[in-house]
Amino acid sequence: MGVSGSGKTTVGQLLGTKLGLPYRDGDDLHPQVNIDKMARGEALTDEDRWPWLELVGAWLVDHPEGGIIGCSALKRSYRDLIRQAVPDVAFVHVHGTRELLSRRMEYRPGHFMPPSLLDSQLDTLEELESDEHGRVFDVSAPAARIVDDAAEWIATA
Repeated sequence: MGVSGSGKTTVGQLLGTKLGLPYRDGDDLHPQVNIDKMARGEALTDEDRWPWLELVGAWLVDHPEGGIIGCSALKRSYRDLIRQAVPDVAFVHVHGTRELLSRRMEYRPGHFMPPSLLDSQLDTLEELESDEHGRVFDVSAPAARIVDDAAEWIATA
């Protein structure tokens, strides 16, 4: 989980390979209307996100052997909806400073999510709470180190 530019796709793909689990980019599950809205620089509302989050949960349910899906899951209520589908889901929250995230977003040619929406995502982000099965990983570290640390945490959690 994490805001745009945090490296969800990179970390998710590498973590899936390391753990031998399928990876899915949650962005691929957005309906076209959501993608069009974000591409216009408009932030999604909760109402825009609910059907998408249900698809995220359904994808995880369809992978009972385990799977990794990159998904912003910015609010506790979003994570709660995913947990309704998969109660034992673990959240690997990749996060960094606004400056680092903004720089990363500037260098993603062709992505539908414009850098102008970063602040709205950071404003929406609700940190993991102590009763949530999750951990924050600093994206200033190399992706390989994040993956190793996340795999170790998952194995011992």
